[in-house]
Amino acid sequence: MKKSNITKMPGYYDRYINLVDDIEILDAFDQSIQQIDQIDIEQLLQLGDNVYAPEKWTIKQIIQHVIDTERIFTERTTRFARQDGVTPQGFDENLFADNAKVNHRTLESLLKELKSVRMASKAMFEGFDDETIQHSGNNYNTEMSVLAMGFTMVGHQIHHFNIIRERYLPLLQN
Repeated sequence: MKKSNITKMPGYYDRYINLVDDIEILDAFDQSIQQIDQIDIEQLLQLGDNVYAPEKWTIKQIIQHVIDTERIFTERTTRFARQDGVTPQGFDENLFADNAKVNHRTLESLLKELKSVRMASKAMFEGFDDETIQHSGNNYNTEMSVLAMGFTMVGHQIHHFNIIRERYLPLLQN
């Protein structure tokens, strides 16, 4: 199903969903996997642990954040798809980032994990029929369909890749 099939655009998460073209959800996942494959790792390695402002995350922390968030969102999506009815609790993204301990990880290993998680999310969506993809649940005080969750996952990655491109890569020119 396409993004335009989202019957109720969820507040707050629309900022991620709107970053994705109006294409089929599986095509959106494919495009996001291609974006991962096209990352210039050498450029990101040059950044090291540099940040564009105090208290901002490093590139490794950003990639880990996208991974962690996707895992949380796939658990929520599964609950919605299976009509669990349980409202998942929120999570503190800064607490997660502080405790991720990414310094021992290579950027390559994080990108490999991100791609694996994204491919698993796509596989999950391949298993949903048209009825299931319209099921909904409460995503941290926001009613969202399974379809909206999928586009949120893809858009969340786009959002963070945009931040890397717009705020981190210019650091290499200084």
